[in-house]
Amino acid sequence: LVLLPLEVATGVLYKLTKLLIDSFHIQTGQDAPDLLKVITEPLTKNIIELDSSVISDIAIGDPSARNKSLIKTWCKKQKITNLVNITVPSEANCTIGAPCWEINNETWTQQNVTETVNIAKCTHLFVSTDLPDLAVGLILLALSLLVLCTCLILIVKLLNSMLKGQVAVAIKKVLNTDFPFPFAWVTGYLAILVGAGMTFIVQSSSVFTSAITPLVGIGVISIERAYPLTLGSNIGTTTTAILAAMASPGEKLANSLQISLCHFFFNIFGILLWYPIPITRVPIRLAKALGDRTAKYRWFAIVYLILCFFVMPLLVLGLSIAGWQVLVGVGVPIVALLIFVLVVNIMQTRCPHFLVPMLRSWDFLPKPLHSLKPWDRVVTSVMGFCGAHCCCCCKCCKKVKADGENDEGLEKKKGLEMYDNPALCVEDEKIQTISGTHL
Repeated sequence: LVLLPLEVATGVLYKLTKLLIDSFHIQTGQDAPDLLKVITEPLTKNIIELDSSVISDIAIGDPSARNKSLIKTWCKKQKITNLVNITVPSEANCTIGAPCWEINNETWTQQNVTETVNIAKCTHLFVSTDLPDLAVGLILLALSLLVLCTCLILIVKLLNSMLKGQVAVAIKKVLNTDFPFPFAWVTGYLAILVGAGMTFIVQSSSVFTSAITPLVGIGVISIERAYPLTLGSNIGTTTTAILAAMASPGEKLANSLQISLCHFFFNIFGILLWYPIPITRVPIRLAKALGDRTAKYRWFAIVYLILCFFVMPLLVLGLSIAGWQVLVGVGVPIVALLIFVLVVNIMQTRCPHFLVPMLRSWDFLPKPLHSLKPWDRVVTSVMGFCGAHCCCCCKCCKKVKADGENDEGLEKKKGLEMYDNPALCVEDEKIQTISGTHL
């Protein structure tokens, strides 16, 4: 929303990275070091292997690669050169130094022909499958999400069972405590460096964020501390691309390195926009608001994921394909409406007397347009219908009903945690009691 218009208007990222590339005489080097890949590659190779040559052909726009499968079938190949007889238009086209003869008015000669012979097949699960690439991709996606969710749940349960009593309290204090004055501001930037370093080690920001998410869920790491760690992971993940670009061939080195540096400075500018000044740390407030909303309406998290990661990208892609005029004609009114709603919401909270009486609340709108309660009743009714007709949905409906009965308790809670840790809850209660006594 900020850097894209800035780049279109000024080209700051392109000019900055171009200046850096031109000022250094960079030479191609060895391949990027494999850290986490050394551990995961033996497992992934037994599940699926992709043909890198097909991926490269698709990237450069080779039309013949569209009909090729990405699934690698033959892992061991050998090039064999044989001397074969071929026909040529005339004796002038005969191979130099090779015999040349005529049979039935055809000119023959001998020529070396190199052929690639398949020797051994790969050993992954889909080596002999007849399924299309799309079906294999969907199967792997479903299995990956299942394994990911299972691991996260098990990690949360394990951590919650281990981090109890004084251990949990001590770890929470160490991780969330700032440096003493006047160096308290350094703590966040140190967390950014830690996040970048850990992400460089595992070479995946997804792995790092998946590791700290359960710790946030059980209350060991606060959202305020997780925010700079996540920003640092965005910096650390760019180092992998830079190292890979350094291993590019000489003719592609400059372009590859410039793209990777654009990624790096894009994240640097993002941090400069959304972290140094406390009032600009909007993602923290948005995360807390989404967490509170999800605590009250569990289905909201699924709807949020579908809208933000599927519906909206597909809508923008479709409008952009239709033409920039259509994209601007539809997008500008929507963006203007969102900005208007955001400004009115802020004014309703901080300075409602500056608004006309009608806009001091959204009660003049139909309730489904400013409240999730009507939608919650619809979802609950649908789940109840499924429970009445599908045995597999009974437990889900009971859970939804129980969640509805506990809405008042959830509203009074400070924040939702996937698994409440008694030690951390007791500490929070003590802090609240002490604060109330001082008041």
